[in-house]
Amino acid sequence: MPYTDRMATTLIFDVDGVLVDSPHERAWGDTLRSLLEGGWSDLAGSGVWTPEAYTSALYQAEVAGKPRMDGARSLLRAFGLPDDDEHARRLAARKQGMIERLIDRGEFRAYEDAVGILLRAKASGMTVAAASSSKNANAMMGRVKLAPFQAAAGVRLETLSPDATLLDALDANVSGRDIHPGKPHPMIFLTAAEEAGSAPADCIVVEDAPSGVQAAKAGGMRAIGLARHNDEDSLRAAGADWVVNSLDGIDPGDLR
Repeated sequence: MPYTDRMATTLIFDVDGVLVDSPHERAWGDTLRSLLEGGWSDLAGSGVWTPEAYTSALYQAEVAGKPRMDGARSLLRAFGLPDDDEHARRLAARKQGMIERLIDRGEFRAYEDAVGILLRAKASGMTVAAASSSKNANAMMGRVKLAPFQAAAGVRLETLSPDATLLDALDANVSGRDIHPGKPHPMIFLTAAEEAGSAPADCIVVEDAPSGVQAAKAGGMRAIGLARHNDEDSLRAAGADWVVNSLDGIDPGDLR
């Protein structure tokens, strides 16, 4: 671990891909495909789109962690398609409708390793916060009941009610707000640190996207790069202080 003489007091979590295995990747890909097979069929031959070319690696590099419109433009550019406001807005709006339906049907899950370290960190006295540009982050966190995760982590937080959700465990939460500029600019993490009452140097951000790692480092924070997609190299290149495939082996006491 890199040396620092500052004691970490705060963990800031991204949501999509870190706390929650969200349906965002699926929604972006399915929406773009439906548009190119329907109203945008005239564009299908103008770019390099194929369903097989839309991969997890492309999603992580081009879309993950970014505000919705930035992600839409980036995805369109990646396939050589028009990324003007009209096309980006239509892609973003239709994707939003799809993901709302997927969330309403409960087609997502929380990651046990991430919720576990969040609970252990809170139990150890650390401040825990969430910072996601996704407008859907709170809807998903509000559906994650904590009781089974507390049992799995061997943690019992007396301040939480038996029917508490992931939202209830957070000391600060800036997810879903219109915070600009978006990642890789650090504003969202700086806002989370301020609302958590912490200096940036006392915060560690947990991120799975290179743009999120870059945002954390630009804000003067340390970053854990969570390589759930075998993307260790891109997270290291973005500046992550630690790169791990799972959060299970991390003791909050070591972070402090």
